[in-house]
Amino acid sequence: MRVVRSVRRCSRTGCTNPAVATLTYAYADSTAVVGPLATYAEPHSYDLCEEHALRLTVPKGWEVVRHEGEFALPEPSADDLTALAEAVREAGRPDRPAEAPDFSVGNGRRGHLRALPDPREE
Repeated sequence: MRVVRSVRRCSRTGCTNPAVATLTYAYADSTAVVGPLATYAEPHSYDLCEEHALRLTVPKGWEVVRHEGEFALPEPSADDLTALAEAVREAGRPDRPAEAPDFSVGNGRRGHLRALPDPREE
């Protein structure tokens, strides 16, 4: 059985390594917290690879609180795999009605973009 999973990547620019840790800031305490990878990507946190999680430095006067131990890639859960399989199954159903796109704008006018027929089919 082949396992398909979406791997979150390190947030550092140019780094393509898989994320194993999550960095969050406690601004009121001038503290950066590096812990195990969060279950979900949060908008105010940063995913880091092991190298960047271990090498993180902070401005003078700030403190770093790091997770003790090794960082490991998260294993996919049965719930994740089941949800993915159901989404793929639903998208591939032959009896699924094709929905016509709605090109209208909220005020009843048509938008400035239109879908044109394929000229090769004429």
